[in-house]
Amino acid sequence: MAYNHGISTRETATPVSAAVGGDSGLQVVIGTAPVNMAADPAAAVNTPILANSLSEAVQALGYSDDFKSYSLCQSMAATFKLFGAGPVVFINVLDPATHKKTFTAQTLQLNNKQATLDLQGVLLDGLTVKDGTTASKTYALGKDYLAEFNTDGTLQITMIGDAASATTLTVNGNQIDASKVTAADIVGGVSAAGKETGCEVIRQVYPKLGMTPGILLAPGWSHDPTVAAALQGKCENINGFLTAECVLDIDCTSTGAKKYTDVKTKKEASGMTSEHAYALWPKFAVGDVLYAPSAIAAAAMSAKDIEAGNLPSLYIGNSALPITGLALDDGTEVILDQEQANVLNGAGVATAINANGYHLWGNNSCAYPATTDPKDRWFWVRRFFTWRRNSVALTYQARVDEPVNKQRLIENIVDSENITGNGFVSRGICAGYACSYNADDNPITEILNGHVQFKIALAPYTPAEFIEFVFSFDTSALETALNS
Repeated sequence: MAYNHGISTRETATPVSAAVGGDSGLQVVIGTAPVNMAADPAAAVNTPILANSLSEAVQALGYSDDFKSYSLCQSMAATFKLFGAGPVVFINVLDPATHKKTFTAQTLQLNNKQATLDLQGVLLDGLTVKDGTTASKTYALGKDYLAEFNTDGTLQITMIGDAASATTLTVNGNQIDASKVTAADIVGGVSAAGKETGCEVIRQVYPKLGMTPGILLAPGWSHDPTVAAALQGKCENINGFLTAECVLDIDCTSTGAKKYTDVKTKKEASGMTSEHAYALWPKFAVGDVLYAPSAIAAAAMSAKDIEAGNLPSLYIGNSALPITGLALDDGTEVILDQEQANVLNGAGVATAINANGYHLWGNNSCAYPATTDPKDRWFWVRRFFTWRRNSVALTYQARVDEPVNKQRLIENIVDSENITGNGFVSRGICAGYACSYNADDNPITEILNGHVQFKIALAPYTPAEFIEFVFSFDTSALETALNS
């Protein structure tokens, strides 16, 4: 049996008769980035990188519009460009030391002392630049030439000093190869030396950055069952006491769900069953650019939480999305009406519908329809429970190892929580919130063993998912009107 020392939270199932259903929106995104463009490529591998703005993300990780190759960039674009939200924690698994290839030597013509190497992913480390007419003459970076990446990822070389008279160059070296990254790299692991990679790096976010993971995602990868399983598994017991949610993508490639009636089967085959998971289908389009829907939905959640004062917003369902359409992975347009979208919702999958502009459509977690417990079925209620558990754990961490004193510890915690809970109720966030210490739950044997238990009952408002108006013909009104 594990030795318990610290603080813990747990939940009980909602009774059938009940009528109720950290950093809440901090995204932790696992994927690939064009780190060859970063200020320090080697330092951007398998480590949590906090970015408060697009410029910070670009400096630390690079940026490319090639979302298929560099999956982290779609979360950068969705969060910082489309929603103006943040911060975001990125975990890049593309390692320039291993995920690379050699490119064929290129001959470049210099014009006004400049030439462009028309390749993406070029690594400055190991790059060889020679005079095109005197092959034995090798130029040094910083002394003979400067190298700067263009916005499209190509490399601009500018000759300086004595080398400025050169007319042609021969360039060869290595470039990163995102195609060598696999789902196993995203899932990650722990080496014999203790080095953590991929999803295992999530553990480092709180101790390293002092921030609690709120939403885990791997856009472009989470449709893979092994990645989906890893993300769902990482939602619970982070650092031993924190919890998070994850946002997943249903496969819509040539081997995935190509029409809405295929989605339920694909979801089940992908093992997406956690109450902490929210799945979406198909891809979301912004003009000609396709995004994994998880990137858009997670960014929307983060933005809504900011609007709600860093609380998990209960009102994101049916919220407007800055997208222009839906599509399969190959770009084939998908047009869903409400009836079809509701079929997805009934399978525990969300999507978007066009109702005078596109709106997020779906309130159920992946646990639905297998579970109807309101705290696990409704994803927005689930997020509130998770956020409150994290908040309580973090708030009272400092009280661990204090004497079990009725006034100083027990009553203080109960009073503090009820004051906080009353604030939620008065603001219309919860229908009820109550913290209690019950003697029956705390026998002297447990007290002597250092175990003190409090109970918190809360009732976040459930969504009005189905609003019905019943019309009837009032014959008496017609009769009165005709006979008056």
